[in-house]
Amino acid sequence: MPYTFASIPDLSSRVAVVTGANGGLGLSTAKAFAGAGAHVVMAARDQGKAADARGEILAAVPGASLDVVELDLASLASVEQAARAILATHDEIDLLVNNAGLMAMPERATADGFEMQLGVNHLGHWALTARLMPAVLRAESARVVTVTSTARHLGRALRADDPHLHGRYKPWRAYGQSKLANWHFALGLQREFDRVGIAAKSLVAHPGLTNSDLQARTVREGGGGAAAGFFHRLTAATGMTPDRGALPQIRAATDPEAKGGQLYAPRFANSGAAVRRPVLRRVGLSHAIATLWAVSERETGLALDVYA
Repeated sequence: MPYTFASIPDLSSRVAVVTGANGGLGLSTAKAFAGAGAHVVMAARDQGKAADARGEILAAVPGASLDVVELDLASLASVEQAARAILATHDEIDLLVNNAGLMAMPERATADGFEMQLGVNHLGHWALTARLMPAVLRAESARVVTVTSTARHLGRALRADDPHLHGRYKPWRAYGQSKLANWHFALGLQREFDRVGIAAKSLVAHPGLTNSDLQARTVREGGGGAAAGFFHRLTAATGMTPDRGALPQIRAATDPEAKGGQLYAPRFANSGAAVRRPVLRRVGLSHAIATLWAVSERETGLALDVYA
C-alpha cells in the first residue's frame, strides 16, 4: 500500500521541528505532522509567509499545536537565536526535518561569508542540528531527516581547502555540492549514532520533481541559466504537488519500519509513491564524510557532539 498522510501514526506528545515550514515541502510536512497530533515548531526566515502558513495549517487542522520561530539559515547568529528559542520551551525534540534550501542561485555569500547554497543547504542545518542535539538525544527515539536531491549525483564532495568554490563557482555546481553534502551529513550522522549506540536515527529523503516555489525562486533571482527556466516549466507541467512531493521526508520521519541510514524517495526517481530506495555507497564515502565533518566544524565553530 502507498504511504499517505493517513499512514502516519499518532504523533501526540511528539515535538517536531521543520525548517522552511512557510511554504512548499516544509509547509506540507508541518501540516502532516500537525494533523497527526504533533506539536510543530515552524522554523522559517520569512515571518509574513510563516504567519500565512500557520493560518493555512490551522484551517486544515483546527486546534493544531504550532510555534513559529524565526530562522535565517544564512546567518549563524540567527541559527543560534532560533535554537535558543526552541530549547527554551522544549527539552526534547522527537523529529527534526532539515528541509529548507536554495537551488542554483547567483553567486553570493551568507552573513558569515559562506557560499550561499552551501551555507543555507548544509552549514546552517549543521549548526542548527548541533545546537538542538541535546534535546534530540533526550527524546526516546528521535529522528533527524535531511532533504537531498537527485542533483547530488552531479555534485562533488567538499574540498577542505576550498568548500566555497572561490573562482570556481557555477550555480549548478554549487547546488550539486550542497545536496551531496546533505547526503554525506545524513549518513555520517547515523554513523555517529551507531558508534555511540543510541536510539536516535538519521535518515535522508529526496522529493523528486515537485512543483514548489524552489524552481520559481531560482528563475526570479536570475540563477541557473537556461536550465532553470527549463526545470521551472517542467515542474509546472509534470511535477508532483508539494503534498505528494513531501511524502518521502514524511515517511522517513514517521514510518515505524524506517531504520537509520535509509533513503526515502519517489519510486521512479523523480515521481511516484514514497518508497525506500537503496543507498548506493560511493568509493571514498568515509573520506568524504570525514572531510565534511572537519570543514563544517571549522566553518561554523560548532562540533556535532553526540557523545556529550
